[in-house]
Amino acid sequence: MFNTQAFGLRLAQLRKNADMTQSHLAERLNITRQAVSKYETGDSFPDVTILVTMAEVFGVSVDGLIGAGCPTEGEAAILHSLVHGQEPTANTTPEDVAGLAPWLKPSVVAKLTANLAKDGINLTYLTELATYLSDEGTLRLLEQADCSSMTPEMLEHLLPFMDYDSRCRILDKILDGKADWRLLKPLRVDRCLIEAAVIEGILPWEALGIKRLL
Repeated sequence: MFNTQAFGLRLAQLRKNADMTQSHLAERLNITRQAVSKYETGDSFPDVTILVTMAEVFGVSVDGLIGAGCPTEGEAAILHSLVHGQEPTANTTPEDVAGLAPWLKPSVVAKLTANLAKDGINLTYLTELATYLSDEGTLRLLEQADCSSMTPEMLEHLLPFMDYDSRCRILDKILDGKADWRLLKPLRVDRCLIEAAVIEGILPWEALGIKRLL
C-alpha cells in the first residue's frame, strides 16, 4: 500500500537539501504552508498537478517522487497514468485502487473502478471503496457486484454511502433471490411490500419477523 509517510520524508529531504522553508516551497507550489506540512508528515498527499510542479521545483522526475512512497507496481502504474493524463491501466486491481483511494478525488476513484465493475467486484473492496466514491460510483459497483455473499454487517457499512437508487437495487437483488433476505433488516423496507412478497412466495415467512421493517 502506498506509504504517504515515506513520501513525506522524501519531500522534506528534498526541501531541506534545496535550502527552502515550508513557506517558500508553498509559494512555489501556490498552496499553503499548512498543506506542505501535511504532505511532509504523511497526513495528506498532493494532487497530481502539484506533483508535476513539485518535481520541476526540485529537478527530479515525477516517477521518482511517486517511487518515494514505495507504491506497489499497480499503484505506481495508476499514479503514472494520472500524472501523464492517460487512461488508467486496464489491469487495475481492487487492492491497487483501495491503497490509493484515500488520497484521490472521488471522480478519480470512480474512473479507476470503472474497469473493476465490468467483471464484478469483491464485496470486501466494495465496502472499503464506498467511503471514497460518490453515490453514482457506489451504485455502478453495486449493479455489477455479486451480492449473494453480502452480510447485514456489510450492508450496514455501505448504507451511509448509498442513495435511494442504490438501496432499491439491493432490494431488487433480494427479491430476485440474488441476495440474502436478511439484508432487509438494515434496509428498513416497507412492511406492506414484504408481506406481499411473502404471500407470493418470493420471500420466506421468517422475513415478517424482522423488527426493523417500517
